[in-house]
Amino acid sequence: MSQTHTPRPAPWGAIFDWDGVIIDSSRQHEASWDRLAVEIAKPLPEGHFKAGFGRKNEFIIPNILHWTDDPAEVRRLSLRKEALYRDIIIEQGLDPLPGVRAWLDTLRAAAIPCVIGSSTHRENIEVSLDVLGLRSSFIDIVSAEDVSHGKPDPEVFLKAAGKIHIDPAHCVVFEDAHVGIDAARNAGMRVIAVASTNPLADLGKADLAVHRLDELNPAQITSWFP
Repeated sequence: MSQTHTPRPAPWGAIFDWDGVIIDSSRQHEASWDRLAVEIAKPLPEGHFKAGFGRKNEFIIPNILHWTDDPAEVRRLSLRKEALYRDIIIEQGLDPLPGVRAWLDTLRAAAIPCVIGSSTHRENIEVSLDVLGLRSSFIDIVSAEDVSHGKPDPEVFLKAAGKIHIDPAHCVVFEDAHVGIDAARNAGMRVIAVASTNPLADLGKADLAVHRLDELNPAQITSWFP
């Protein structure tokens, strides 16, 4: 008589931030601001991109670019800027950060469920996944549209854990930013930092910090969850 074997639950779940962990899209985002400025015939202040890095468009447009304070116009320009960003991604292509493909393949082989938890707009992530050919690497996405509170609030990571049905205490977040590391800690999760945005020496709040994801070993991480 044949026996039915119940699959063993995954020892842990992987939650990935997007920008700075899977991709570096800073060049494409800067180009999309350039295109928008030309399209609407508005000036871009010197140093605007660095000043607005990590900020929402809704803050950048009135406070850094000083284009308009009207909420409806700010919203319109914000959406247009993101549409131009997606155009650039489709036109020019996109590559994942070094080591990303290998690490995702390793996690797939180890049957570790992966989910995206990011404050990036969903449509940007969706288009990028298709351009990269990485859609099948992730079970689901939690994006900016799915949360009410930004990092360091843990909402995005807690919702991501729910998507893969893994207890937060058995989730590992892959992050590049200090505010994301804090959000992972606030969610009660382990966190591995990637030194794509900040130097390795500045990422001491993480459980582990690496230059690139394929330096990691799933067995080492599994040992955190006896």
